Amino acid sequence: MALQLSPELQWHFQHLKKRYPVLRSALIPMLLFAQDELGYISDDLITYLAEELNLRRVQVEETVSYYSMLRRQPAGKYHLQICTNVSCQLLGGCEILEHVRQRCGVPAKTPTSDGLFSWEEVECIGACTGAPALQVNYDYYEKLTVPDLEQLMQQLRDGKQRAPVAAASGALRDARHPAEVPVISARFGLPNSASIDTYLQHDGYEALRKALTQMTPEQIIEEVKRSNLRGRGGAGFPAGMKWSFVPKDTSKPKYVIANADESEPGTCKDRPLMELDPHQLIEGMLIAGRAVGAHRGFIYIRGEYRYVMQIVDRAIAEAYERGYLGKDILGSGFDFDLCTHTGAGAYECGEESALMESLEGKRGYPRIRPPFPAVVGLYGCPTVINNVETLSSVPAIILKGGEWYAGLGTPKNGGTRLFCISGHINCPGIYELPLGFPLRRMIEEVAGGIRGGKKVKAVIPGGSSVPVLTSDQLDTPMDFDSVAKAGSMLGSGGVMVMDEDTCMVEVAQRIMHFYAHESCGWCIPCREGTAWLRKMLDRFHDGGGRQEDIKLIHELAQNMLGKTFCPLGDAAAMPTISIVDKFRDEFEAHLRTGECPFARAATAAVAR
Repeated sequence: MALQLSPELQWHFQHLKKRYPVLRSALIPMLLFAQDELGYISDDLITYLAEELNLRRVQVEETVSYYSMLRRQPAGKYHLQICTNVSCQLLGGCEILEHVRQRCGVPAKTPTSDGLFSWEEVECIGACTGAPALQVNYDYYEKLTVPDLEQLMQQLRDGKQRAPVAAASGALRDARHPAEVPVISARFGLPNSASIDTYLQHDGYEALRKALTQMTPEQIIEEVKRSNLRGRGGAGFPAGMKWSFVPKDTSKPKYVIANADESEPGTCKDRPLMELDPHQLIEGMLIAGRAVGAHRGFIYIRGEYRYVMQIVDRAIAEAYERGYLGKDILGSGFDFDLCTHTGAGAYECGEESALMESLEGKRGYPRIRPPFPAVVGLYGCPTVINNVETLSSVPAIILKGGEWYAGLGTPKNGGTRLFCISGHINCPGIYELPLGFPLRRMIEEVAGGIRGGKKVKAVIPGGSSVPVLTSDQLDTPMDFDSVAKAGSMLGSGGVMVMDEDTCMVEVAQRIMHFYAHESCGWCIPCREGTAWLRKMLDRFHDGGGRQEDIKLIHELAQNMLGKTFCPLGDAAAMPTISIVDKFRDEFEAHLRTGECPFARAATAAVAR
């Protein structure tokens, strides 16, 4: 076999094979780390990994073909991945993409003649408050202009690469806004905030000590219930109730998983939580493990967040060295082991059952439920899966009490929330605000208002999968129940603000491109529905729409609701339905003019 692996990669492979109770779980990390060294996934590598993991070759191939980050052909030395999803699109991402396309002069994913560059249009990379953004290999570059990009490419060509974004830009500011209530962001901005020494100097692991020495597992769960902590990943399900579903008497091992596959467009809050305060997440997972009787945990981190995973890995190593992970933690007799696990590019893996399939080394297809993960989860065992922000909130709840935390928010909506505010605003960023904070104040006061003094046209309040709100709904309190009453969802907390010059037909088109691209293809309503909606919205925005298309787009989206194996079909349908309902006049305007009536205004705005 012609395959040549470095000693470091071979060591890494052996380490990964020992990490998991099921050997196949090592497949995706092995594929991605091998690609980093070799440049792509070769036939020889597939054969090698099949033999190493006791798999058939076709099992490796089916996994490789599913994940967008895994390449079967070499890329350039510098692979430019340009985001054009909603937040980046609003601020010139498409112009960045077009400049890269012309500059390289080759098709997507194809190296230039000198092998230096290749490029690719990608979906949300978790840099929404730094839009427009791109990645060069795993390095982030944010708030770019075309001249910035030209300078960066020249520096790369000259071998003088400028420093990438070193910290989660949307979460670090010179001063907090007076309306912010720092709970999970309290250590952001401290010198060396990711280190265990800094964490220990600021109440670090005191909540774990309390949970292990002063509380029973049942008391921990009751305290989390009392806090009214609801899942911060999107669904808003009460965290304490989810933990209570895990069976107490079972011979099977139990697992705790942190869902760090942050791929919802408009959302970039988990990135700073892991980058700037990883020990808070680790402590939250330890407390969750104690509460449900689990002794093993995994942090599933999206593949694009490579530098974040390295930070979390260092924090885990520190926790082991100081006795906060491993055997007999703090002399309590409680054992807990923890490691990270990399994804490889699949929005579908944010859905908890698809995430478990991916962690098991398979395609990220959702499972039919019931049974639910609390009973039959990872490796068929009871499993708690929570979002990074949810788990990061647990230490403060245990240390200061559930009633204190509940009092920060509104009834049934406890605590604070990291809101990622992006789009046509003066001060995009990640702000920790109490649940129930009014949307209008969030835009006008916290985020500095609309650029150029323009008016708000629409707001996506919780990531791209939720219905849009209009300018007459800005007084909505931003908590789960109030936003639901307004006809939308708080979702992942990704607030995307659009001004009066925004074409809502184009927004619907871009959202549908995302969901058509990310559909796993397992169920027909989602696979076919998103594809047809994408084609229809493309045609409509390009001037080829028909009057009957408006009704057809609405009906097709409506017929997807509740008819798919996982919520991705609903996620594609809900924003589309809301845009057609609330901005039908813009669809009519496209028909009258035969073109997008906002095209000139958008071009002028980007030029300014």
